Amino acid sequence: MTEATVDGRRSAAATRRRKREKEIIAATRSLFDQRGVRDVHIDDIAKTVGTNRAIIYRHFSGKEELFALTLVGYLDELLAEMSASGGEDPEAQLAAMVGAFVDYGVAHPAFVECAQMLMRRPGPELFDEISESALFRLGRGIAGCLSVLTAVLEAGVEAKAFRIEDTDVLANYMYATGLGALQLARVGLFVMEVAPGIPGTKRLSTDAVRDYLVQTSLTLARG
Repeated sequence: MTEATVDGRRSAAATRRRKREKEIIAATRSLFDQRGVRDVHIDDIAKTVGTNRAIIYRHFSGKEELFALTLVGYLDELLAEMSASGGEDPEAQLAAMVGAFVDYGVAHPAFVECAQMLMRRPGPELFDEISESALFRLGRGIAGCLSVLTAVLEAGVEAKAFRIEDTDVLANYMYATGLGALQLARVGLFVMEVAPGIPGTKRLSTDAVRDYLVQTSLTLARG
């Protein structure tokens, strides 16, 4: 067997592997959108792809890695939505970008679930359970969304509309708190005290959550 033949077989095997990985991630995304993240199990994914859980684990180090790579797809879409958000000045741009974030999260609740699930895990655990290449792809997806937000914040600082000590820290904070706000929008209720020691709830609309998150983001940016 020649070296060229060996290289050709390796290349073909790598192509088949990448194709199968894409099929598994696509099936995971489809199930997420249909059922939500918490109701999807590895066996469900394997059945959808037409294989078994052992094959899934040949391609991914575990459930966390598969979910992380599925999240990358959501992040790529979110980046496109945020990048398309325009405005005449940094404040208008920031408001439009935060609004786009909320609209995307409301339309794709599985994105919020998946992102929150991974964020709940301590960093060292994720490094142990997710391969370096998968972490790189996940980090690139998150960084892409944060970069367009950071650019708007920096433009606002340059225009003296914003007073921010560290735009990267604020962008990360906005992303994390935005996920929390999206969960609140999904629940559609907030808790309040209707009388001393007596809890109650009140309806909360998506528009109210969007407006509050936009105003909070602008206040933080203005310093």
